[in-house]
Amino acid sequence: MKSSKNKKIKQELLHRHSANPIITIKDIPYRSNAVFNAGATLFGDKTLLLMRVEDRRGISHLTVAHSKNGLSEWKIADRPTFVPEPIQYPEEVWGIEDPRITFLEDLGKWAIVYTAYSENGPLVSIARTDDFKIFERLGAVMLPTNKDAALFPIQFGGRWAMIHRPVPFSYPSIRADVWISFSPDLKHWGDHQILFKARSGAWWDAQKIGLASPPLKTSEGWLVLYHGAKQTVSGEIYRLGLALLDLNDPTKVIRRSDEWIFSPQEDYERVGDVFNVAFPCGVIQKGEKINLYYGAADSSIAVATGDINQMLLWLKEQG
Repeated sequence: MKSSKNKKIKQELLHRHSANPIITIKDIPYRSNAVFNAGATLFGDKTLLLMRVEDRRGISHLTVAHSKNGLSEWKIADRPTFVPEPIQYPEEVWGIEDPRITFLEDLGKWAIVYTAYSENGPLVSIARTDDFKIFERLGAVMLPTNKDAALFPIQFGGRWAMIHRPVPFSYPSIRADVWISFSPDLKHWGDHQILFKARSGAWWDAQKIGLASPPLKTSEGWLVLYHGAKQTVSGEIYRLGLALLDLNDPTKVIRRSDEWIFSPQEDYERVGDVFNVAFPCGVIQKGEKINLYYGAADSSIAVATGDINQMLLWLKEQG
């Protein structure tokens, strides 16, 4: 007979919504190529998504959608919400991508950390808003090549903290690791250090890893979902794993999963503009439950639900 521990380890931690994908390009009310990789937050009594929409030039912008239940009946803006402004912000010349939204408790504003695609490669930029209509850009805060960034909602010792993923210019010969940095003002960043490293060889998170959705505060620490992009003979496969950071010192990694917890399996995740991709940027936390919003095959948006307590238990047992 199998032990209860083995049953816990084998259980699925994230459950796909039966109506996935929840938003496709057919739902966008203006001419575009694809919709994917959406940041998420609670805004009033609704779930708000800030979706990456790629136009038919290949340039991405961000568009708002909102829903009362966070799963269906999405109301989508009839025009782009947050568009590149390359004249004033030349780092946005090839588009803005992959937003991650954090409500900053001390400021009473939402911060949107996004990838600005410059002529020299992708980099990290930040904007702030209190209504998702008017945005205050802080501009580029990390040099290229860098992406997969999000903020913690609180300060540590009077400084903001950001997880991000720089990539050496010699990639793929050198691995790409997850880093953490600190700032007194959200603009100027320092105290850069590696948070955890990509593995090597046959591991699912070998060579290139990056933050998925923003870190979640739990009673046991900051729960971090991250992706590993394993290179295979037919291309990369994007899967998700877990890590747990110390609640008071996010530079300390308490645990990290050996196994992945979520992998492209459904047709909408395996076939699209980019095959075999499940790429979360947005998460909604309601008590111990989460809705995780992810881009599927760089072509649509899907959602999976999970329980934080189950994730922490699983991570404690096998991390």
